Amino acid sequence: MSVKVENLEKNLAKLTVEVPVEKLEESIDQVYRKAKNQITLPGFRKGKAPRKMIEKYYGADVFLEDAVNELIPVAYEEACGECELEIVSQPEIEYEQVEAGKPVIFTATVATRPEVTLGEYKGLEVESKPVEVTEEEILAELKKEQEKNATMKTVDDRAVEDGDIIELAFEGFVDGAPFEGGKSDNYPLTIGSHSFIPGFEEQLIGAVIGEEKNVDVTFPEEYHAKELAGKPAVFKCTVHTIKVKELPELDDEFASEVSDFETLDEYKEDVKKKLTENKEKEAKIAKEDALVDKIIENSQMEVPELMITSQARSMVSEFGQRLQSQGLNLQQYMQYTGQTEAQMIDQMKEQALKRIQTRLVMEAIVAAESLVATEEDVEEEIKKMAEAYGMDVEQVKTYMDEEQKEQMKMNIAVQKAIDMVYAAAK
Repeated sequence: MSVKVENLEKNLAKLTVEVPVEKLEESIDQVYRKAKNQITLPGFRKGKAPRKMIEKYYGADVFLEDAVNELIPVAYEEACGECELEIVSQPEIEYEQVEAGKPVIFTATVATRPEVTLGEYKGLEVESKPVEVTEEEILAELKKEQEKNATMKTVDDRAVEDGDIIELAFEGFVDGAPFEGGKSDNYPLTIGSHSFIPGFEEQLIGAVIGEEKNVDVTFPEEYHAKELAGKPAVFKCTVHTIKVKELPELDDEFASEVSDFETLDEYKEDVKKKLTENKEKEAKIAKEDALVDKIIENSQMEVPELMITSQARSMVSEFGQRLQSQGLNLQQYMQYTGQTEAQMIDQMKEQALKRIQTRLVMEAIVAAESLVATEEDVEEEIKKMAEAYGMDVEQVKTYMDEEQKEQMKMNIAVQKAIDMVYAAAK
């Protein structure tokens, strides 16, 4: 296999790769062997037809496309290893020659790692806001704990009021006809939560248990069900039950039940301490981000669009993985929001550029300051991973290849660079 490298402008390179015809022939033969059991040819039992006979019957290129699709990724990886470029994007592949009996020739346009010219990164001055915890913030935390420990009380001697939690039967009609998803026999609804169509909950105030009440609403123009968007609807509603949330008193007894403290004052002091610690962490992160922004501003680099697009595509993929952990998938999300993958990638580009610039300048500082991760640093990081995943340290090590270990070392070195810049800031 031969590889020619052409350096283009703006940190781009074009690889021209020629794959010998023998490699193509091997790939075609592999595809044939995988597919032959599914091919029926007159005069032959299923799976027994020779490759040449299949090609003669269905056409000489019958296996060519699949063979090239399997061949190109392997050839591209080999080409990357031979060219010694530091490639930082997915390739844009174009076929130059794809014919049976001839070498396969394709080009791969890639982004290469931009060079960074660092500006000032020590002794930078950024605004730092003082950390302060107010009495209102402490009370808000206490109220959250109150909510967690609230009890429900059934009410049957009055009509629905704002804040009530009701069990509701309803059926919706548009133009006098019921619509899909517009009916429930026992829907739990908190009045005032604004979780339903605008105007719906307010009309239920004053409703009496067991009596039917009509609720008139109009679906929002941007409603996810397009066939209902912007249309007026009538919901026939019946309240089955009314419940109210009763909160415990904020006193010493409450404090002793929900915490390790005997008095409310002690509990409040602990809440204040934790809020202060959280705010200090947030302030540190905000200052670090501001410092990185300054370093980027002081530095020079030319990030190719192809690199930004690849990073944005990876970020969309990461988002899809987070959705899966919540029982959703990217296709469902795009269908619900009306977005395409291309639109999501485009929206991610600004964040992608910031992520790339941050990594580039911090790795440049790592090199400039000769920062390295020690074996002790690596052991400590692996120990943290083991604790996070509930695994043994040695078990975690078996799952890590050399590339992942090197990435971990660089991540540790980058964190050292951030810590150094933070410590030197004014």
